[in-house]
Amino acid sequence: MTAVALHPEAGTVPEEVRWVVPEAPLPPPGTAVALPQELAALLVDGTLTEVRVLPGCVVTRAPAAADWSRCGTQVRRAVAAAVAEPGRWRTEAGDHPDDRELAAAVRRLLAGDVGDYVRSHGGAIELVGVRHGVVTVQMRGACQGCPASELTLRARFERRLREECPALVDVRAAGPRR
Repeated sequence: MTAVALHPEAGTVPEEVRWVVPEAPLPPPGTAVALPQELAALLVDGTLTEVRVLPGCVVTRAPAAADWSRCGTQVRRAVAAAVAEPGRWRTEAGDHPDDRELAAAVRRLLAGDVGDYVRSHGGAIELVGVRHGVVTVQMRGACQGCPASELTLRARFERRLREECPALVDVRAAGPRR
């Protein structure tokens, strides 16, 4: 079995840890319904309450935030071993709470000061969709084709969205509509 490099990040709630896996293939995004033995055992014994796959990471949830000091090393070892066996996973895609939170945060930002800033320049950012932590938007009006639109998208919109939603994986601009 090859060692897999992972690094932990805070999840969207204190009970979650995102294990970022930059170089290993992962199963399709979704909630894990079948896992390699060591990680599955942590769900069975109650050490973990949930395991989800998102693009580029595995999200694990403990019963309480304080549990991470007790079980973090064990979970890290189990996730690394499981990631080395992607064929032994089965995930069930579904509507993830993180996606609903992201969509709500996008709408708040676009209705608030980020949207006001963009509108003050004759443009608009329209939410196209959110799936597995990836937000897709459409640049409209004066923003469409503007050389500064990428800066607005990253420095204003994405930065603020990441502050509100650590579950954000990426922000993508859809191509122009025809």
